[in-house]
Amino acid sequence: QLPVVESGGGLVQAGGSLRLSCKAPRAILSTFVSMDMAWYRQAPGKDRELVALITSDRNTNYADSVKGRFTISKDNVKRTAFLQMNGLKPEDTGVYYCKTVFQGQTNWGQGTQVTVSS
Repeated sequence: QLPVVESGGGLVQAGGSLRLSCKAPRAILSTFVSMDMAWYRQAPGKDRELVALITSDRNTNYADSVKGRFTISKDNVKRTAFLQMNGLKPEDTGVYYCKTVFQGQTNWGQGTQVTVSS
């Protein structure tokens, strides 16, 4: 198991910014480099949805609702993936989860709450 830990959530006004972090502290460098990583979110009463992903070769993909506002990145030395969220909207509110995939093994973090007030 390679646990991941998210941080960086909080309460922000509409139009504001937050940066979420997802750290895999037990991953050695070669493992982390080979990981695909993604951010999902779940709003109250809704299904969990993919927000952004970054592959081991740094290809990225975003949900249409966040394109142009969110940026996913990966710092191999820090064993951490980031989600920079700008221009936040109330509909971005939810629990944000980090997921890693390595050699067919999936690990989820515990989630971090993001609340955007109007």
